[in-house]
Amino acid sequence: MPELPEVEVSRLGISPHLIGQRIQAIVVRQTQLRWPVPGEVQFAVGREIQDVRRRAKYLLVDTASGSLILHLGMSGSLRVLDTNSPVQKHDHLDIQLHNGKCLRFNDPRRFGACLWQGTDTEPLALLSRLGPEPLTDAFDGQRLFALSRGKQVAVKNFIMDNHIVVGVGNIYASESLFMAGIDPRKAAGKVSQAAYLKLAAAIKQVLALAIQQGGTTLKDFTQADGNPGYFAQELQVYGRSGKPCRVCQSPLQAVTIGQRNSFFCHKCQR
Repeated sequence: MPELPEVEVSRLGISPHLIGQRIQAIVVRQTQLRWPVPGEVQFAVGREIQDVRRRAKYLLVDTASGSLILHLGMSGSLRVLDTNSPVQKHDHLDIQLHNGKCLRFNDPRRFGACLWQGTDTEPLALLSRLGPEPLTDAFDGQRLFALSRGKQVAVKNFIMDNHIVVGVGNIYASESLFMAGIDPRKAAGKVSQAAYLKLAAAIKQVLALAIQQGGTTLKDFTQADGNPGYFAQELQVYGRSGKPCRVCQSPLQAVTIGQRNSFFCHKCQR
């Protein structure tokens, strides 16, 4: 599944092509995605796109009447194409613009979504319950420390909880915990305040670097221009089980935490 940096890279790639353009039509070829595509998405037709924002892993295409909410799911992608470009398999939805371009959503597994948030309706629950964005001042180590007290859940699962902070997916959780020197299996409530200060800083650094470098190279992920991400070249622990730690040369270990593969160094992370 594309993680926060991949979604942010998609947002940065499509924004210049969308902002200021008027939506001419929304063509829905497949209504059954992760959730049924609501007919209300047509409220955006005729409206100018004011902004393209990201909230967690959701992209919000803002108009005066409301926002189209897009989620890439497990393998979705967004490409800016000429509207008359041939439709390919799994091209489920087009946001067609007056300038002859369109934003085309392709999703082989159909775990993605296109929803509608009107300006005069209650916020969708999937957005209103989210924690702060990790690259903002609203997220810091003090928040992590305060929310973690008494928690027995593994610290890796704790920082992947979208109610705590959004967008820290499996890959970047492993990388951030390594940078902060924290064992991913450790109970969240047992991590010290000083360690959480390091961890929050590590999360910000790892995510910012991943966004700068185009996201993580995953089998199913391509950027808006069709190119793969490149952050995988910089991974320190994720996917490197049995290989030497780049700090102490000890073999890296893999363990399942919360049904997800986790990678760490038993010497560098305590």
